[in-house]
Amino acid sequence: MLELHNVSCGYGAFQAVHELTLTLRPGTITGLLGANGAGKSSTLMCVAGHVTRQAGNILFDGADIGALGPTERVRKGIAISPEGRRLFKDLTVQDNLRVGGMVQPAAVFQHDRDRVLTMFPRLAERLNSLAGNLSGGEQQMLAIGRALMTRPRLIMIDELSLGLMPKIIDQCYQALITLRDEGMTVLLVEQNTERVLQIADDVCVLESGRTVWQGSAQAARQDPQLAAAYLGLH
Repeated sequence: MLELHNVSCGYGAFQAVHELTLTLRPGTITGLLGANGAGKSSTLMCVAGHVTRQAGNILFDGADIGALGPTERVRKGIAISPEGRRLFKDLTVQDNLRVGGMVQPAAVFQHDRDRVLTMFPRLAERLNSLAGNLSGGEQQMLAIGRALMTRPRLIMIDELSLGLMPKIIDQCYQALITLRDEGMTVLLVEQNTERVLQIADDVCVLESGRTVWQGSAQAARQDPQLAAAYLGLH
């Protein structure tokens, strides 16, 4: 579904990612792993169109989308739940979901909203609350829900569990499993390596903006050198 061929990206003269090649299979979860500063968030933001692609090609369904802006990429079926969530904190939960659904016909808003609320029942209880008044876990659910309102076929989630209680993390991970089972493709950046390896199908490990390992999550779990050197596992 998504193919990156020798993609480099960055900010002005700074290059955050160097010649990354990555393929996402439809209906799978891919974990993008690595230490802070490895280029993970930059990769997601480049695919979403928010960080400048400096070289290489980004293909979605076989078509090069490198010249498209962020809104056009959303319309193609690519959504992101960014690091830090970046919600509209002065808007209600309902209105944040409405913003996410603006790329779709108004007639489908209630159906799509109800789907999000079924996945994250806590949001139904906070529907008229300002996003800025939500807990960290509720904000993460809303960020994912807002992305889902675009009806994506690829959802990218940056730092899913950062600062969240274990119970909320469990709910968010269960949501990802449900989305995959429904055929959605997921690209996940996460510091909780062990948790990613439990649900991911594929893994890509970055270091200093370069790929150091790619393969199945099963192979990653069984590679003691990789686990010790890059994944913080022993």
